[in-house]
Amino acid sequence: MTILLAVLVASLSAADPIRVQLTTGGHDHDLSFYSVLDDPAFAVRVNPHPIAFRGDLRRNTDVLVLYDMTDTTDEKQMANLRAFVESGRGIVVLHHALLDNKHWPWWYEEVVGGLYRDKESKFKHDILMDVKAVATHPVLTGIPANFRIEDEGYRLMRLSPTNTVLLQTQHPDADPPLAWISAYTKARVVVIQLGHGPTAHRDPNYRRLVRNAVRWVAGRSTAQ
Repeated sequence: MTILLAVLVASLSAADPIRVQLTTGGHDHDLSFYSVLDDPAFAVRVNPHPIAFRGDLRRNTDVLVLYDMTDTTDEKQMANLRAFVESGRGIVVLHHALLDNKHWPWWYEEVVGGLYRDKESKFKHDILMDVKAVATHPVLTGIPANFRIEDEGYRLMRLSPTNTVLLQTQHPDADPPLAWISAYTKARVVVIQLGHGPTAHRDPNYRRLVRNAVRWVAGRSTAQ
């Protein structure tokens, strides 16, 4: 962890709500998703495209949760997003946000540690995946060592070998890594491939996983 990131994490008081910007847009999603972040420890502001990064996020955001599927092309918004990420704040990348910003593969892909490739990658809806925890990490607090979830699978993505994988599956219609910590050094970044529809949104393990991720990238305890 860089000195800047350590200072930012330490400055967050446990008594203050975690200021979360939830960014959506570019993909339809069920309203059930919003309940995933319904937590008294979070102060959630939904800021969708095309205005998601119009202002300086560093002023009012501790954690950026991406649940969008689009490219940020406005130069000012691109600069604001990059400034936020490189300032050491936390980022949680969910599901179809793995399809974001393909014109930034050298930067966004480095941040995320992976990318869904339009011409090569595949998806399949409503598959029942056996999931296994393959690491010991605060993001996995309260998550069973093995569980099942019905969700959409992505496979044939481009994934970095430097990621710290947290959850895996052996389902043939999904790449093995389902959740990971990116090796990106300027911010805490958690990526969760799961989360397409209501079945996943209402799954208690998915809900806890996302909330743990928000807490961890904000430098808060995941114990609840």
